[in-house]
Amino acid sequence: MTTPPLVFIDGDQGTTGLQIHERLRGRMDLQLLTLPEAERKNATRRAEAINSCDIAILCLPDAPAREAAASIVNPAVRVIDASSAHRTDPQWVYGFPEMGVAQAARIAGAKRVSNPGCYPTGAIALLRPLVQAGLVPADLPITIHAVSGYSGGGRARVDEHEGTNAANAPAFQLYGLGLEHKHTPEIALHAGLSQRPFFLPAYGSFRQGIALTIALHLRQLPAGTTGERLHACLAQHFLGADHVEVLGLAQAQDTQHLDPQALNGTNQLQLGVFSNARHGQVLLTAVFDNLGKGASGAAVQNLDLMIGRGPQKSQP
Repeated sequence: MTTPPLVFIDGDQGTTGLQIHERLRGRMDLQLLTLPEAERKNATRRAEAINSCDIAILCLPDAPAREAAASIVNPAVRVIDASSAHRTDPQWVYGFPEMGVAQAARIAGAKRVSNPGCYPTGAIALLRPLVQAGLVPADLPITIHAVSGYSGGGRARVDEHEGTNAANAPAFQLYGLGLEHKHTPEIALHAGLSQRPFFLPAYGSFRQGIALTIALHLRQLPAGTTGERLHACLAQHFLGADHVEVLGLAQAQDTQHLDPQALNGTNQLQLGVFSNARHGQVLLTAVFDNLGKGASGAAVQNLDLMIGRGPQKSQP
């Protein structure tokens, strides 16, 4: 009988790590390695644990994630890094299975996988197929706006909204006003943009969920581009994808509101194309759980690919 793979979650007491534990609870096809609380910050014990497992999932800030990856001397150990430390590193496979042809297969066979960021997941899903199809120029000035639940800010934001001072927590806050958000290079690279997009994120006073939007003017797109063509491109790209849904045009037409919390607790990503031909405007939208498809759900999806569990479909 084959021994189930041993999975070590480094940083398993953080928001993402806890959710990964929850999603893996009761799984009989793998074993979880957990360090006692007194040993979690012990560098020697962490290095021993990471070198004794089959797959390590790093749920750490960027610098400790780099240190953890560098501590691996066992060539058999495979890694999923949930931090942003390696998302633009060509030596790591980008862990967005639905991104393109054979991406799921690349993840399945990879030694090093970098989990996508939450906001980039929505932005790349919307932009990459359209850029590759020539419907959105790679050098088009792109503005991305997204509102996330406060859990996207980590423990500090969670404490702010759920701690003793929760009554004074802001209802809404824009951030990244220095226009240096660490997700921007990741979006540009994997969406295939040749120009840095303008990215403006925000937190709302809800725990989790994301609504991300990208506004387009048809006059700035190649001649003949319509909302229908943009929608058809996305629908074809994600045809058959288990975790990505593209709203039908009629369904989008009947939609009056986007709820960022609509897919909370799932690993689903819902894309939409809202167009107004009279004004020549199109709004691309993505709704998903920042702790699901934007973090722990994606990590588990990648883990399943790496251990050969579940479908390994990829879209054209």
